[in-house]
Amino acid sequence: MWKPLLLVAVALSLIAASINPKDEAWIGARRSYWAFQPVVRPAVPKLSANPIDAFLLEQLQAKGLSPSPPLDKARLVRRATLDLTGLPPTAAEVQRFVSDRSPQAYEQLVERLLASPAYGERWALRWLDTARYADTNGYELDAERPHAWRYRDYVVNSFNSNKPYDRFLKEQIAGDELYPGDPAALIATGFHRAGPIHLVGGNQDEEMNRQEVLTEMTLGVSNVFLGMTVGCARCHNHKFDPILQADYYRLQAIFASVDLKDSEIVTPAEKAAQEAAMKAFKARLKPITDEIAAIEKPVRERIKEERKAKLEKRFLDAMAIPKDKRTPEQEIVAKEGGKQISPTWDVVVNAIEPSEKARRAGLRQQMHKLEFERPEPLRTAYAVANQDKAPVTHMLKLGDHRYKLDPVEPGFLTALGAIDAPAGPTGRRAALAEWLARPEHPLTARVMANRIWLLRMGSGIVPTPNDFGILGGKASNRKLLDWLAAEFVSSGWDIKHMDRLIVSTAAYRQSADIDTKKAAIDGDNKYYWRMNRRRLEGEAIRDSILQTTGQLNARLGGVPVKVPIEPEIYDIIFTEAEPDNLWPVLADTREHNRRSLYLLNKRTVRLPLLNNFDQPDAVSSCPVRANSTHALQALTLMNSDFVFDQATAFAARLEPGCSTPQCRISRAYELALQRAPKPAEMQLGLDFLNRQKMPLTDFCRALLNRHEFVY
Repeated sequence: MWKPLLLVAVALSLIAASINPKDEAWIGARRSYWAFQPVVRPAVPKLSANPIDAFLLEQLQAKGLSPSPPLDKARLVRRATLDLTGLPPTAAEVQRFVSDRSPQAYEQLVERLLASPAYGERWALRWLDTARYADTNGYELDAERPHAWRYRDYVVNSFNSNKPYDRFLKEQIAGDELYPGDPAALIATGFHRAGPIHLVGGNQDEEMNRQEVLTEMTLGVSNVFLGMTVGCARCHNHKFDPILQADYYRLQAIFASVDLKDSEIVTPAEKAAQEAAMKAFKARLKPITDEIAAIEKPVRERIKEERKAKLEKRFLDAMAIPKDKRTPEQEIVAKEGGKQISPTWDVVVNAIEPSEKARRAGLRQQMHKLEFERPEPLRTAYAVANQDKAPVTHMLKLGDHRYKLDPVEPGFLTALGAIDAPAGPTGRRAALAEWLARPEHPLTARVMANRIWLLRMGSGIVPTPNDFGILGGKASNRKLLDWLAAEFVSSGWDIKHMDRLIVSTAAYRQSADIDTKKAAIDGDNKYYWRMNRRRLEGEAIRDSILQTTGQLNARLGGVPVKVPIEPEIYDIIFTEAEPDNLWPVLADTREHNRRSLYLLNKRTVRLPLLNNFDQPDAVSSCPVRANSTHALQALTLMNSDFVFDQATAFAARLEPGCSTPQCRISRAYELALQRAPKPAEMQLGLDFLNRQKMPLTDFCRALLNRHEFVY
């Protein structure tokens, strides 16, 4: 029904809509900012066969700079492998590349890395930062989201399959509308639910909660796909960019008819099999839960009676009236009385006799172990769906849902062609997706091309990837960015093509060494006279350690994994009133060694290793990770239980086939740094192991702390 409307909207979007003269006067010259102009492919300077290098050389020469020498092959293969997969190469892979003298050696290396399943995992880590993805809701309860992980796997699979970016964008914004019947497209709409959310219910302002949901959706799309700070117009016209307050609410109106909905994506046979398995599982679980309930019941009833004796008469009187005979006022009073006498679980546990408390703890442990055998949940998309009727959207005074102003129709940004989306509940998001995916849209290709450049080169051409507005960072090479954006569209929105182009440049393959004279001219390396030296993200450090020690489980996808957490972190999270394990981990320790992407990403609980190395909190979109340096990073890499355990595994990996210290040191360098130790390093290692009588485990731990390992 909505497709004709959509086609009309898309056609009209190419024509400037009539704009209120007052709004047009306010927008004025703001519209002329370069980022809001159509992308025009610039002519390539005749300075290099590679267009990217040509644009960079033109700017370097204008600044009196020159590129740095090429990086040696051994370090280049490490750079490219870490960059494209998030994992270090093996020593054999390094040797194979160094020994390959064919002109196509690097090209073949890049193609192998682009084809690796780890490529999608690497990209997903950074995309999920931008999408503010986590496996829990956030806020005070921070409950887990059982099916959210399917969106994470969708992202991995999309990058690995080289899904065109325009399709990737459309699926996330309106997969259910544009591609009905496609489970992957439905899962993709989990993008709208990736951010934090309050659980509805209890004594909450549900209209305010709904407004927060709509704000999350609006900011998610505007930050990630538009690269604009549309949220600044929530309370008033944007102070600097050509975004009206009405634009913000027109954009928000597109999501006003959206419901957050988990949708099953299974066949009837699959559903019947899962229901039978779940019934059998619950039958096994019931005797344990019944026994726990039997221990708690008398204690709970005793506490209720004790509290009841102290309750005010008005509550007692209301509770004494049969439920079907209470007035609405009496029902409210009776419910409040019931809340006051009902003990919480921690009060009940504290009141149980020690012997029964110990028996209950044992039963709870049995219950947790059995939980690991729970049948897989039905394949369910953590997705969205449309309501039957679209509610009216109002502009809000100061963004407060209690103070409604004029109603608005769903639509797009006035300065970029103020076209209304369909008025009905269906087709609004599809119209938005089609508008964003137009090849001539001034922002979409620029924003994503800049994100690709940032991931590969270490800094964006526009240093504020979520803000291409007037107050955003100044583009260091606007002609290069427009060439990249035009190339991106003409390639069919091919992300692997763009990655291939960038990592094949001389600029990418140059040394990262500092030249003091050049640094005096361009200390921030805005013009890329050298390659940026980068520390690995916390996830990449952890994954590199696991690969080095031989413990990495490279299995792709699946339910998030809970790994053992430090006791001090556990004590902060969970009350002492509950002695049971409230963070159950799988008995199969191989699952603990999955890539960090697959660890449970809980907004309020960050694993120290990842947190200390600047893992985003997933509260809002993170376009560029912080790069802090502080003492906790060194302490974590030296003293954490994880590093101790992995150093032990590393040492154990060295001993078979290596009977001498020299052999073990050489093997350790080969595994950790993909090279042989220098003579001075060999001597230091021998002194460490022989003269100081330090264990091999400590040597391995020290090697994992090398600057060379984490950069």
